[in-house]
Amino acid sequence: MAIDATDIENLIREAFPNAQVSVQGDDGQHFAAEVVDESFRGKNRVQQQRAVYAALKGKMDGPAGELHALALTTRAP
Repeated sequence: MAIDATDIENLIREAFPNAQVSVQGDDGQHFAAEVVDESFRGKNRVQQQRAVYAALKGKMDGPAGELHALALTTRAP
């Protein structure tokens, strides 16, 4: 089942309801996302990105994952 940018954005918004979220990509496999959220303040980039990957609820897990590639930018406002 293909995933689209709206699906990814909705998953991220569930975990970060007050975030500024932008997701781009339309081939069903390769996407770019920017997530700006206050909860990232004081966390390093790895911690921020792990939090976003956790929000994706396994969509990137293994070769059978629905989401193949996500270029991810995270930061605090």
